[in-house]
Amino acid sequence: MDFVKMEGLGNDFIVVAGPVDLDVASIQQLCDRRFGIGGDGVLEVSRVDRSRIRMRYWNADGGEAEMCGNGLRCLARLAVLRGWVEGSSLIVDTAVGPMPATVLDDGSVRALVGEPEVTAGPTEIAGHVVHPISVGNPHGVVFVDDPETVDLAVIGPQIEHDEFFPDRANVEFATVEGLASIRARIWERGVGETMASGTGATAAAYAAIQYREVEAPCTVRVPGGSLTIELEGAQAWMVGPANVVYEGRV
Repeated sequence: MDFVKMEGLGNDFIVVAGPVDLDVASIQQLCDRRFGIGGDGVLEVSRVDRSRIRMRYWNADGGEAEMCGNGLRCLARLAVLRGWVEGSSLIVDTAVGPMPATVLDDGSVRALVGEPEVTAGPTEIAGHVVHPISVGNPHGVVFVDDPETVDLAVIGPQIEHDEFFPDRANVEFATVEGLASIRARIWERGVGETMASGTGATAAAYAAIQYREVEAPCTVRVPGGSLTIELEGAQAWMVGPANVVYEGRV
């Protein structure tokens, strides 16, 4: 099976052409960083026509996720690099709907990431106030004084698996740095701590706008770099990098 290794802000993926028939064990093997290729997840890309591609995404534990923001940008960049679509703009079909994307001159990608919404009021989990946000997939945003001081390996799984989130949750620990800037660390459902998350950055920015008087566009700094989140009405757009690391066969 041919694959392309890609990354967006250090959030790395194994990209394969669809359709593929991968079971949970196969996905876990591919994503294993010692005995496989290594990655935060597997992206399947299928060409639809000259303006459209389709994506599916599985986290490293083999569970299929509704949406992946960094993965969406990676597939959009790959489609333009490979000439699968005409020009630099396209539609990426996802499990939560079609997402327009444009590859910019510097190689970064601006893409729709969905319509974030507050799904419930703040709730206390594991001693932390958690703000439930949906970006097509479930998130819990926690505001802290300094994300670096959070024991993610302990607190992240407790919030991810809490009964409040029946489908488990991605968790973002964020602090406000300025009028339009926040910093965050990400605990991704089914993966663990990641360098970045497109939907996670969107959830954190949206929560900061709703609860901390932060303005859009908002810069979200994560360990892998920075992502810009823009709001147009109810829709959130992200602007950030997406790169090919290498290609191979397994």
